[in-house]
Amino acid sequence: MVVNEKLARLQKKFLEYRSVVVAFSGGVDSSLLLKVAVNTLGNKVLAVTLRSVINPPGEMDEALHLVGTIGVKHVIIDINPLQDEEFVANSPLRCYYCKQKIMGLVLALAKGQGYQHVLDGINADDTGDYRPGMRASRELGVKNPLLEAGLNKAEIRELSRRMDLPTAEKPSAACLASRFPYGTRITAEALQRVAAAEVFLRSKGYTQVRVRNHGNLARLEVPGKEIPGLLLDAAGIAAKLKELGFIYVTVDLQGYRTGSMNETL
Repeated sequence: MVVNEKLARLQKKFLEYRSVVVAFSGGVDSSLLLKVAVNTLGNKVLAVTLRSVINPPGEMDEALHLVGTIGVKHVIIDINPLQDEEFVANSPLRCYYCKQKIMGLVLALAKGQGYQHVLDGINADDTGDYRPGMRASRELGVKNPLLEAGLNKAEIRELSRRMDLPTAEKPSAACLASRFPYGTRITAEALQRVAAAEVFLRSKGYTQVRVRNHGNLARLEVPGKEIPGLLLDAAGIAAKLKELGFIYVTVDLQGYRTGSMNETL
């Protein structure tokens, strides 16, 4: 199915939904979802963003800018997953428990304000990885229109370019908790250390960055083509990350990839 046909299928889904709340992170997928929803349903759309310590730095500011550009009603819900032992314990079901709770909040908001459905930005590529949060969303009745339309990440970026969305080339982002091996307890201090390390690396020009937190060791993931530059700058990078609290700093020679912590499962 060509991209235009998938877009038409997506638009048809919105017409069936009639009024929607979009779980909006400001990332590539949810931005296209929100844009098409507003184009199709107008003022029958509400964007909801979750604000917490697990948001990557800068994501909230970008989300706020984008909802202003699109022109849509927007609600921010503040959450603190560090108060939830199921999250802090960081079992392989962490994402399931977290999604269950936050989507429960969004669903309650939608019901209270009279919206028919809650939507998230899961796409066709997401089915190829271990994502227990998808099960939680499905159990709660959250709709996945990008997935139902068959849109993958490359097609979502293509449509985003057509619609002049600033997220079209945006690197993939993920909850900061994804930087920790399963079974490692998640703390505010460790989250802040990872966030600061990633901000530093992005300031050095690395486009897609993950600082995986293995206790006192930082395992750096950047795109394969950027690894030589990272190695040339190794002394300065190691010094900065040690300043942030890491003792050892290493580079993952496989480069950046989504869900690398799932390789242990």
